[in-house]
Amino acid sequence: MKLSPTEETLMQHLWNRERAFMKDLLEAYDDPKPAATTVATLLKRMTDKGFVGYREYGNSREYYALVSRDDYFAKHVKGLITNFFNNSAAQFASFFTTQADLSKEELETLKAMIDDQLQKKQP
Repeated sequence: MKLSPTEETLMQHLWNRERAFMKDLLEAYDDPKPAATTVATLLKRMTDKGFVGYREYGNSREYYALVSRDDYFAKHVKGLITNFFNNSAAQFASFFTTQADLSKEELETLKAMIDDQLQKKQP
């Protein structure tokens, strides 16, 4: 399941804070801030989708992420690879390295990461 762009923004605020009450989440937004009812609706949808949980303290709820940022991002990237690159990570990497206008240093860093993963796969 996927989050809408407005849900992703709210999720970023929640990931940055780990746990937050409604007032904390509202404070995280730049001006003009969304209405509290808008954020409440987003939180309800995200709870229903299984992305957010909460703990009740009287009339207040403390929200927390049920899905980590890394897990969400990994699924998002896998979806891109599946839908746009014929399920080929190599095609994705080729596109990324040729179209992203990476510097020599960034390409060398990527190469070092790949070399490191290749070493880990050695028997």
